[in-house]
Amino acid sequence: MALGIVIAAAGMGTAQAASAPDPVKPQTTRPVEHTGPVPGGYASWKDLLLDQQKMVKAADRIAAAVARNGGGYAGVVAAPENRELRVYWKGKPSKAINDLVGQLRRDVAISVLPAQYTARELESEANRLIRANRDLITSIEPLQDGSGLAATTASVGATRTAIAGAAVPVTLSQGVQPKVASRWDDSPPWWGGSVWGTPSPACTTGFAVTYQGATKILSSGHCASVGQTAADPTGQAIGTVTHSNSARDVLLIGTSAGGRVFNNPVGNVATEFSNPVIGTTSSVVGMFVCTSGGFSGTLCNIRVAAVNVTINVGWLINGTVRAEQQAFTNAAGGGDSGGPVEVPNPSNTNQVYAAGTVTATDFSTQVPCTGYRPGGRVCTWRIYYSPWSNATTAFPGIAIITG
Repeated sequence: MALGIVIAAAGMGTAQAASAPDPVKPQTTRPVEHTGPVPGGYASWKDLLLDQQKMVKAADRIAAAVARNGGGYAGVVAAPENRELRVYWKGKPSKAINDLVGQLRRDVAISVLPAQYTARELESEANRLIRANRDLITSIEPLQDGSGLAATTASVGATRTAIAGAAVPVTLSQGVQPKVASRWDDSPPWWGGSVWGTPSPACTTGFAVTYQGATKILSSGHCASVGQTAADPTGQAIGTVTHSNSARDVLLIGTSAGGRVFNNPVGNVATEFSNPVIGTTSSVVGMFVCTSGGFSGTLCNIRVAAVNVTINVGWLINGTVRAEQQAFTNAAGGGDSGGPVEVPNPSNTNQVYAAGTVTATDFSTQVPCTGYRPGGRVCTWRIYYSPWSNATTAFPGIAIITG
C-alpha cells in the first residue's frame, strides 16, 4: 500500500474566521448512521452494530485476562460479516483463557486460531525496527493473525536490506516520507467536533473529559503546545493547553466541557445537530466507526484495518489505528485532526461511544473533500486515529464526560 501519512490539521491560512460558517449550538439530536449496503447479509446496520458491540466487549474481556495472566495472545479480529470473533494464539491457551472463551461463546461465536508470534513479540520487534530505520520506515504494524509485521517505506530495496536480520517476517510496501497532516462558533460548555486553533482555525475538538480533578477537552497533540491558548474561529478563548503527549498524539485543553459532540453536516445551521456521548469503546480490527471532523462533517462506513500501528511523521506516534472508508470516499481531511472517532449506540443511534481522535491521513488515498472548503483541503479514504487507549496511556486516570 502506498503511503503518505499527513497530520490532519489544516495549514495556517486554509480557513479564515471572517468567512467561516456560523452555526448555532444545536441541542437537537438525530441518528448517526452508517449508509450503503450492510456487509454479511445483515438486515440492518443496527443488527451488525449489535453483534459488533458484543464482539468488542468479548475482545476487551480477553485482553484484560491476557494483561493479568500473560500467555500466547497474538491478536483479535472482529468479523461481523462472518458472525464471529477471531482470536489468534501462539501455543496452547491456558485453562483460564479456555474457560473464559467458553463463557463468552454464550453470546458471541469465537474461533481460536494458531499464531506464530505473540503480540508482545511483534510489538517489541516493530519498535526496534522503526527506531533503527527512522529514515526508511514510514509506518509499521503487527498482523493480528500473529504471522509477522507489515511496514511501509519510501524505498523498498534499501529497507529490505536494512531489516534483513528481522526476528519476524516483515511485509514491505512502497510509500513516501510522511508529514504531519459549530463546529465553527461553539460556546461553553465546549463540545467535541468543533473547530479550534492557536489562533487560526486548524483542528477539531475531540471529547469532554476529566483529568486530575478538572474538566478538559481532548484533541490531537500535534495541534498545539502546552501553555498555548486555544480559541474558536471567532477568536473566543476556549482555554489553555495543559497537557500534551506527542508519542500518543493527544493533548488536553483546560476548559468547561460538556459530554456531547457536533455531527453532520458542516456549516448548515438548519441541519446541524449534536449527540450525547455515553461512554468509550475499544478499537478492534474489523469494527466500523464514524469520524466527525470540524471541516469534513460526520462520515461513516469506516472500518478498522489495523491496530497498534506506529507511524513516522517526523517523529513516531505509537498505538494508532488504521481505518479505511469502505466506499473509498472521504474519511477525514485537513482540519479534522483531534476530531471525534465515534461508534453509534446500536440500541439508540442518537447516542455515541468515544473511540478516539483523528490523527493523520494517507495522501496516497486522496478523494474529494466534504464539508467546509471542499476544494481547498486534502481529504483521504485511509486515516489513522489515536484510540481511547492512547489517552488513558498518556493521561492515567482520564475519564470521559457523558452527555
